[in-house]
Amino acid sequence: MINDNGTLVQNDNAQLNPMNRGLLYGDGVFETIKAVKGKLLFWEDHYFRLMASMRILRMEIPMEFTPEHLQKQLTDTLQACDLIEKSARIRITVYRKEGGAYLPEDRGVGYYVYAKEISNPFYVLSDAPYEVELYKDHYVNADILSTLKTTNKVLHVTGSIFAEDNGYDNCLLVNNKKNIVEALQGNLFLVKGTHIKTPPLEDGCLRGIIRKQLLGILPLMKEYTFEEASISPFELQKADELFITNSIVGIQPITKYRKKTYTNKVASALLQKLNVKARLG
Repeated sequence: MINDNGTLVQNDNAQLNPMNRGLLYGDGVFETIKAVKGKLLFWEDHYFRLMASMRILRMEIPMEFTPEHLQKQLTDTLQACDLIEKSARIRITVYRKEGGAYLPEDRGVGYYVYAKEISNPFYVLSDAPYEVELYKDHYVNADILSTLKTTNKVLHVTGSIFAEDNGYDNCLLVNNKKNIVEALQGNLFLVKGTHIKTPPLEDGCLRGIIRKQLLGILPLMKEYTFEEASISPFELQKADELFITNSIVGIQPITKYRKKTYTNKVASALLQKLNVKARLG
């Protein structure tokens, strides 16, 4: 089932207006949320990121777009998809209304919601091999638009094709200042000894939800030091550990980059604390 602006329709009956600005211009934003038995994990953070992204894109936010209203639309979609008692990945895409060319005729918005079942109710650390490589065909711009989840993800699409064609599980993206920004599907953390770092938003990385949770957890782990700082490609092979974070997987350890292999000690410790936050949040 698809939730089309509050109306639930069968997938086969769902229609996309050919003048949809998300399709024509990438004029939209989205959130992908993990749901466990109807509970939307870190919903408040997702909601406020969505509202902030809409403001940055100068969209008019409808009065009814309260946390309670949108949460009900998401849970109604889960119910209609028979996923309310299961684990699911649910996405809401907000697009600017049709009309105009680059300059919109209407700054109001519409939305779609859909959901898909996933296997794990909580975050589980994978011990499978996970190899990455740099993707340097195109670069991330180090600006505020790169920190948003917009419907323009061509760089991530071409990077994903590059990874598949070359036998990698993921790729790391580089910005126009030649610093490592993030992975194709999430934020990047680097561990060297007892020091942990992640790229700052100023480098153009996604304002990730799990990134935000770890920024709250890491200062409490007194055995480690932590900073938000640029990561150069040369640091990758000197690191002891690399891992990726996103809202669906939680924490994904990287096991190999070129000839370097990595451990997952810090990722394992953080995952336990992340699951606690997910249960209590």
